[in-house]
Amino acid sequence: MRFIAYPVLTMRAAFGLLALVITLAIVLSLSKRQAASLRAPATAAPSASAAAPALPAPQAVGQQVQSALDAAAQRQMDAAASAVQ
Repeated sequence: MRFIAYPVLTMRAAFGLLALVITLAIVLSLSKRQAASLRAPATAAPSASAAAPALPAPQAVGQQVQSALDAAAQRQMDAAASAVQ
């Protein structure tokens, strides 16, 4: 008889539980799809890596970054020098 005395709270609790179950089902379904999509490219990876272009050497990338920083510093010094004059 306790549940009959509070029908609104009982229905609210039932719908809350139902919402949690539905949300859990959706999250599990999406995680299952995500896991399946992560597994699929792993089998095709060896053939894809053979056709992929080679990555640049880390030293070459470091030199490009350093030259870009040097050029930016030079432009900043030139702008500061022209602002002083």
